[in-house]
Amino acid sequence: MSLIDLLLLHPPSVYDFRQHAIMYGPVSDLIPSSPVFEMYPLGFLTMTNYLEERGLKVRIVNLALRMMNDRNFDVSAFLADLNPRAVGIDLHWLPHAHGSIEVAKLVKQVHPHTPVIFGGLSATYFHQELIQYPAVDYVLRGDSVEPPLYELLTCLASGEPPEKTPNLTWKTNGEVRVNPSAFVPSGLDYVDLRPDRIMQMVMRYRDLQSVLPFNGWWRNPITAVFTVKGCAHECVTCGCSRQACAVLNQRGQPIFRSPPNLVQNVIEISRFSRGPIFLVGDLRQAGDEYAHQVLDLLRTARIKNEIIFEFFEMPPLDYLSAIDRAVENWSLELSPESHDEDIRRVQDRSTFFTNAEMEQVIQAALNLRCHRIDVFFMIGLSQQTPESVMETIQYCEHLFQQSDKRLSCFISPMGPFLDPGSQGFENPEKFGYRLFAHTLEEHRQLLVQPSWKHILNYETLWMTREQLVAATYDAAESLNKLKQVYGRIDPARGREVTRRIARARDLQKQLDAVEHGEELDAEAFQALQGEIDAFSISTVCDKRELFWRRHLVNFKLWGVLRVALAYFTHR
Repeated sequence: MSLIDLLLLHPPSVYDFRQHAIMYGPVSDLIPSSPVFEMYPLGFLTMTNYLEERGLKVRIVNLALRMMNDRNFDVSAFLADLNPRAVGIDLHWLPHAHGSIEVAKLVKQVHPHTPVIFGGLSATYFHQELIQYPAVDYVLRGDSVEPPLYELLTCLASGEPPEKTPNLTWKTNGEVRVNPSAFVPSGLDYVDLRPDRIMQMVMRYRDLQSVLPFNGWWRNPITAVFTVKGCAHECVTCGCSRQACAVLNQRGQPIFRSPPNLVQNVIEISRFSRGPIFLVGDLRQAGDEYAHQVLDLLRTARIKNEIIFEFFEMPPLDYLSAIDRAVENWSLELSPESHDEDIRRVQDRSTFFTNAEMEQVIQAALNLRCHRIDVFFMIGLSQQTPESVMETIQYCEHLFQQSDKRLSCFISPMGPFLDPGSQGFENPEKFGYRLFAHTLEEHRQLLVQPSWKHILNYETLWMTREQLVAATYDAAESLNKLKQVYGRIDPARGREVTRRIARARDLQKQLDAVEHGEELDAEAFQALQGEIDAFSISTVCDKRELFWRRHLVNFKLWGVLRVALAYFTHR
């Protein structure tokens, strides 16, 4: 049995979702993962690299994905075959509030004396409550915990109490201790992603399934590089906003990868993958000089992969020309949230752009070599009404009329939760939100409700939860029709989305009737049991619309062989 110093487990949103009858809804249609939220955080990769550089052995196991792909996968038996010195569980996104704690309980049943360590933004926010669960021994706070994690593991190995480990909440003899948040890095260059370490992990444990990022990754092999942690913007609902980072990470400003380090991370990925690389975060947050330095280095690197850029505010048009000169294959993602400029101004007072400015950027990008532009809108914003949602769909048609097939629009409910630490969560009344859950345990209980209408932790003064659900399906139906009219999707795919929306609406009506005392019929219950597909995937859009261009062979065989050769040479 291979030694594992740290076993990193990624839980499903709900444990065990295979036994529950829940209509999760379309809350994950615009992200790569399913409603199980099986995509583990990139922090798993940076933690792995930091620890293994210092001689420790780490193993990542995507339990959520293993459970999705094999309904007979026995989690307890799998864990019993392992003997880790410590177990780490992420509670980064709040939708894992149920699954993470249940997995921790399971670990303690199988390995009662093995320390269980939690981390992530949601774990940070609820650290005082989380540490009270008997199965939780340690919580590392903040979005950058690699050095504190190494120090904690060193203490555990030596038997010394972690009294000086920064950013740590822990308990000893029934007493909760909260160590100071002393590790607050000023940049991100201290640790890299190093995808080769994940390939080595596959070889070491002969286990490919456990490290795949999300279901369908082979068909959509997108990778990402975090250019920044935190954000300079103040979006009301975002758990990574400047406000939230001040609460969670003791940091008033974002921190960045240096341009050379960022581009080197991109180069490392490009050595084994031909798939798209998403630069997470708007480069211009760090200033124009920073952004142009990144572009200069990308031009020198001559990377063939599709590079996806995010814009949080509209850049000068010469910046688009600079991207076009630097990168052969590039695309854009824009998130105006609403067509209504007044609603947009409420959502982010720190930055504002008009529709005209955005349309000017879109046209400039389409006049260059930009391969694709995705424009994302949201349902559930402050001051947004059902009528406003449908006006957003009309605006999508306006964008279709002004562009070609490279541009598409998407709309989705904000959900299932307002992010803890965001302004909307901290001051809901100020922004017209009503919260249905405040504590970690309350969110755990929401996640096992029978319908996504009841899983939502919020409604607004302008839309009840019932109206949020109705507006979502109405908007999705209308946008789906427009995409067929303007050639964004083929008719067969459009008809399938229409059928799925109709099925979801019918089931939602049955679940609403249960609220009023009617019984859920056996057929509906059976359809929902273990449901992660029929009523909750590809309902606001066909999920394949989010897939990027594929290559005949998505991976570079020589790059993989080079890693394998290095691994077997130095074993």
